[in-house]
Amino acid sequence: MLEIIKEPWSWYVAGPLIGLTVPALLILGNKSFGISSSLRHICAACVPANINFFKYDWKKEAWNLFFVFGIFLGGMMAARFLMVPGEIKVNPELKTELAAYGITDYGNLVPVQLMNWENLLTIKGFVTMIVGGFLVGFGTRYAGGCTSGHAIMGLSNLQWPSLIATISFMVGGFLVANFILPVILSQ
Repeated sequence: MLEIIKEPWSWYVAGPLIGLTVPALLILGNKSFGISSSLRHICAACVPANINFFKYDWKKEAWNLFFVFGIFLGGMMAARFLMVPGEIKVNPELKTELAAYGITDYGNLVPVQLMNWENLLTIKGFVTMIVGGFLVGFGTRYAGGCTSGHAIMGLSNLQWPSLIATISFMVGGFLVANFILPVILSQ
């Protein structure tokens, strides 16, 4: 049984399981699925500032903090107990393409050549980690939610803004992966 859990799951198994989270949350407590709102709840709980954005009853949304903590805890447990020793499986064509940029270490979930403390102090590292992280956070706030909230919850509720946001996420991801990231990595 443990071997089945350690292997990558096919999209047709993992996708429906993730998708079933939406009706489960709606049926069990009339709750909406989304992760990015948890940062707002933490700020509202921990920062007693006189900012209108954080003035709401965050305690009604405390379930979301437990949900996110469960995701974090599950990820930590999986990384600790379910990691398969050796290299992460990567498509051979992608390996060839990434080798041209100097990325050859697949011993971690994220290539060490991209994400490490020394790299953070370089222009490439600063752009990929800090500027990229800021843009993701800004985009999440500007779109009124993250990819999981819009693509999973919003689309299942047939919300037009979620369709627009999801299409924008996909187009943006395609453009960055195919046109901007190769320029950054070749520096």
